[in-house]
Amino acid sequence: MKTTKPTTEQSSNYDGLEKMGISELLFNINKEDQSVPLAVEKAIPHINNFVTMTVSRMQLGGRLFYIGAGTSGRLGVLDASECPPTFGVSEDWIIGIIAGGDGALRKAVENAEDDMQQAWKDLIKFNICDKDVLLGIAASGTTPYVLGGLLKAKENGVITGSISCNKNSVLSMNVDYPIELIVGPEFITGSTRMKSGTAQKLALNMISTTVMIQLGRVHGNKMVDMQLSNKKLVIRGIKILMEELGIDKESASVLLKKYKNVRKILEIHKRDSGSQTLKKE
Repeated sequence: MKTTKPTTEQSSNYDGLEKMGISELLFNINKEDQSVPLAVEKAIPHINNFVTMTVSRMQLGGRLFYIGAGTSGRLGVLDASECPPTFGVSEDWIIGIIAGGDGALRKAVENAEDDMQQAWKDLIKFNICDKDVLLGIAASGTTPYVLGGLLKAKENGVITGSISCNKNSVLSMNVDYPIELIVGPEFITGSTRMKSGTAQKLALNMISTTVMIQLGRVHGNKMVDMQLSNKKLVIRGIKILMEELGIDKESASVLLKKYKNVRKILEIHKRDSGSQTLKKE
């Protein structure tokens, strides 16, 4: 019986890559990448279902966990780590875990992804419980580390989701909310750090950003809860206050130095029904 290779393992649409010039390589890689957003678009209904459920859980005090190995794990950790400075949330709202631990962020850890038991051991260190949500990320949809964590999580009443880049993967078959991003063969056969990784990054951006907006961490289209951790962000905060309150740069700067949070200033302004009280402080 003939078996079909998973999409992520199918041969590239291009051959003789080493014979191509720089310009041709760049053009062809870019051409392949242009198909990625369309693949993500097709998955929006499934992403919507996962986000809707995640928001409802987090409104009740739950957290969102990401687990993955290799590129997928790194993307999960990256997305989770960007939420506190961007949205001013606690570091335990969205938690990213990679097979092999933090050392695997920079250097591959041999056989880390092959252990079916380790993910759950990593998760229980954070006291994961049935109020939480777990998203497993694996381009192949078969990574043992991710699958083992998802199966154990389901046993313990945790809502589960997955992001994979193959149809009907074993991950998809074993979670509550599967998301499949079918981007086609990679430019370099099997190199899922390319189109698959890009698709996963886009989906994670959509998930965390939409969750944070739904949880009230954005005002209008502005990051009013961002951590003012550098000069660029302080300047951004001043500009937001100038636009929102109709005040000058100096007044905005004084307010930001005093309250150290854009949202807090906007809330005081709303409470006092005008900026005059703030200006006089």
